[in-house]
Amino acid sequence: MHDYELIRAAVIRGGTSKGVFLLAHDLPSDAAVRDQVILAVFGSPDPRQIDGLGGADPITSKLAIVSRSSRPDADVDYTVGYVSLDRAHIDYEGNCGNISQAVGPFAIDEGLVPVVEPVTRVRIFNTNTQKIIEADVPVKDGRARTMGDFKIDGVPHAGSRITLNFVNSSGSKTGKLLPTGNVVDRVKLADGRTVRVSLVDVSTPAIFVKASDIGLTGTEMPADTLRRPEILAVMEELRVQGALLMKLATSADRVSPAVPKVAIVASPQPYVTIPGASLGIDDYDLLARTRALGAMHKAYAVTGGICVSAAAMIEGTVVHEVVAPRAIRSGIVRLGHPSGVSHFQIEMARNAAGEFEVRRSGVAGTARRLMDGFVYVPRSAFEISGS
Repeated sequence: MHDYELIRAAVIRGGTSKGVFLLAHDLPSDAAVRDQVILAVFGSPDPRQIDGLGGADPITSKLAIVSRSSRPDADVDYTVGYVSLDRAHIDYEGNCGNISQAVGPFAIDEGLVPVVEPVTRVRIFNTNTQKIIEADVPVKDGRARTMGDFKIDGVPHAGSRITLNFVNSSGSKTGKLLPTGNVVDRVKLADGRTVRVSLVDVSTPAIFVKASDIGLTGTEMPADTLRRPEILAVMEELRVQGALLMKLATSADRVSPAVPKVAIVASPQPYVTIPGASLGIDDYDLLARTRALGAMHKAYAVTGGICVSAAAMIEGTVVHEVVAPRAIRSGIVRLGHPSGVSHFQIEMARNAAGEFEVRRSGVAGTARRLMDGFVYVPRSAFEISGS
């Protein structure tokens, strides 16, 4: 084993994503060396990630680095990394709500927080967004419960319900709920079309466009993008323009592949087919499709779901125009995506200045530790490149 270093690791499903969880103190302190090591753990760059733990898909090539926190308002610090499949690159720009669902159970099982039964609240500081997430995790016999009867679409089996509250989630990257100050902006596409978009930053910044405004229905599935690559092309064009409008990048070539998000939205429609089921018009409140690191997301990102649900509550946005009125009345948005329906609870209000603010943004999910042990990392990954 002299050619390798051993690093403790756990592979955990969080929501509809899967990631490799590492403890910060097990990684090199030098950021460049740390990233070399992480790329070796995942087997990147390689589209198949055949020589590492990556799952050869954007939603299964995610990283969580966790440590005890020194902050008085947090129990653990947590950093998300989106590990590229085809480049030697890790994107740390935004949070991932699905992976966030697994941080509380991981922290409990690793002994990073005091355990309280039957539910332990874990206060998580996400370093990507500089925001606090509260995770209420069911506990039994000192460990996070895995089994339960709570089912989320996109995951084949039920599990124990984990509830997340994204505290003060407005302005996660831009500092503003409405980064441009407008509920609607207009952008011009390369083909000459001008389309109305809404730019919103709640848990993650995102740009939204009505499906009908770009010649789509909102019922498109990931497989459709293989036959119609123009779907992803226009989504990426909108995403890049949104990044520039939100001042998240100074030029198109500097836009992060993960932030901002982009989504096409549409009103509920009857008989929307998803794998193994068909959704009726009363089964959900909003249709949305989002892009994740170059592909259409097979479900919907949690942080992105919170953002689109918050946008639905803001009068004047393109999302508000298409969401079912019942969602605005109840504060619960049932989001229809390619794997089914996800539920988001949003409490929105206006402050003394008349500006919108998010008082609560909650979502429930499940997580399950799939394996843990040691990952064998080539010693060469611990050497500075070029030395």
